[in-house]
Amino acid sequence: MARAKTRNPLVIAATALAVVAAGAAGWGGWQRYDAAHDDAASYARARDDALAAGEQAVQNMNTLDHRTLEKGLDSWEESTTGDLYRQLVDGRDAFAKQIVAAKTVSTAKVLSGAVTELDERAGRAGVMVALRVTVTAPKGDPAVKESRMLGTLTRTSEGWKLSALGQAPVGSTAG
Repeated sequence: MARAKTRNPLVIAATALAVVAAGAAGWGGWQRYDAAHDDAASYARARDDALAAGEQAVQNMNTLDHRTLEKGLDSWEESTTGDLYRQLVDGRDAFAKQIVAAKTVSTAKVLSGAVTELDERAGRAGVMVALRVTVTAPKGDPAVKESRMLGTLTRTSEGWKLSALGQAPVGSTAG
């Protein structure tokens, strides 16, 4: 006599669940791979790295204390590369004399920043950074000034560094 085969509903449910889990794992793995190799994600990381380095470098270049002058000037040099670095090194002694004589302390705070251009292949980026700089002299009240700086960054083996820095032009609001 032939016996009818009955299927255990638990085995069927477990098999179906295993198939669904394998499919979900495969889909999740593909999504992870796709996201990790996405050009937009890579570009966004490079942009974020350039912005962080640019903001820090501009802040460094606008912060100097006559009491810790060598440390501050070293920070300037560590933040720069190319012609800007050479200008700082060449003018270091003369600038140090001026700061010691003036006995000033300047501190900068980044208010906001943006990457204005990014060429990953060439290793160049542009940033605009809004700052609040406070300069304190031995006598008198601290002077506070807000400014916008434009910087050019060059990617080096140590990361992004400033290769040029200047004041951003201020447009006319007159109609």
